[in-house]
Formats: sequence, C-alpha cells, structure tokens
Amino acid sequence: MLPRITPYPIPTGFGIDKAKVRWRPDPSRAALLVHDMQNYFLAPFGTADQALMARVVDNIAGLRKHAHNAGMPVIFSAQPGGQSRTERGLLQDFWGDGPPPDEHALAIHDALTPGDGDIRITKRRYSAFVGTSLASLLKGRDQLIITGVYAHIGVLATALDAFMRDIQPFVVADAVADFSPAHHRDALRHVADRCGVVATTAEIADSL
Repeated sequence: MLPRITPYPIPTGFGIDKAKVRWRPDPSRAALLVHDMQNYFLAPFGTADQALMARVVDNIAGLRKHAHNAGMPVIFSAQPGGQSRTERGLLQDFWGDGPPPDEHALAIHDALTPGDGDIRITKRRYSAFVGTSLASLLKGRDQLIITGVYAHIGVLATALDAFMRDIQPFVVADAVADFSPAHHRDALRHVADRCGVVATTAEIADSL
C-alpha cells in the first residue's frame, strides 16, 4: 500500500539559524536515530541510484561517521516482518500487512548496515518511542537527531514524541525523505513551527 515515489528536489529554506528556539546539537547530549531505512520502505523510491535516496543515504552515512567519532549512540529503528493483526493494530487499516517476512526487505540499506557498536530497536508504531527501548537507551541524553523515512509519518511522530518527553528533536532536512516534496516540506514546517529544530546535514556535522 505504499505509493511509488517520483524523484523530487529536497526542500530548502530551513536551518538552525531560522529555528524558533536556540537549541544546538551537543555530542555529549545527543543520539542519532536512523529511522526505518529498510529496503521495504525504500523500494518505492525505485533503483538504488535514484538521486533523492542516494543523497539521503550519503548524508545519513556521513552523520553516522560524525556520531561515531563524537562517541554518540547511533540507533537504528526497523519494523519486523510478517506481523500479526494484533501486532499491527490500527496500522493494518491504513497500510495493510506491512513488511513481509523476507530477509532482503527487512534489511537496512546496504550502505547503512548497522555496525558492532550500533543499536537496533524493533518498532511497530509510527513513533520510535512507542513499544521500544528508545527512551531508556538515551540514558539521560536529551537530544535526538532524526534521519530516515518517511518524514511526515514516523519521523514527524518521533519528533513530536521526543518533544513531549522533554527531548530536543533535530530533524535533518536533507537526511529524510517522503512521498512527495509537499509531504516533505509540510513535515519540516510542522517540526520547525511546533516541536523542534530543522537543520541541514552540514549544520549538524559542524556541531558534532
């Protein structure tokens, strides 16, 4: 039930200096979340060399390297395959069965395969906090840098959830992707106006 996605230019006009709040990423306070970058969710973008997803993957990979160098936790969220109706809950009504029990479909994109020091959490709802150990994994850290797909669904839900837990969310504008440029921009605008900071990969990297 996922739509095919036509390549689009990543929305611009967002940045740390345009934020409503004066929050800045601090390596001693932050963790990096790579949200749902599984082949199942990336398939609608088409081939692996599709320009939009290639850029997003490169940016996430760069941020992961900076996070590792700064001693920050890197956390990958991923959905399991073959979930039961009970596990899916209301997601079933909107999106159907979800990821199949297929190893390739469930795998994180090859360029982002979690390493030995990375953390993986299993999620079954939009927010990466719901039904997972994410909150406890942050271990007192109160900033979350969010990357991945899809911006207006899980990324936005996770940012809102972080905000309501007094965790400062930073959504990386050019390290997330969505169904369309309108969905992408709307998600970034909602974060910037209501619950967090929207920054570019370069800005986050400079801070780390």
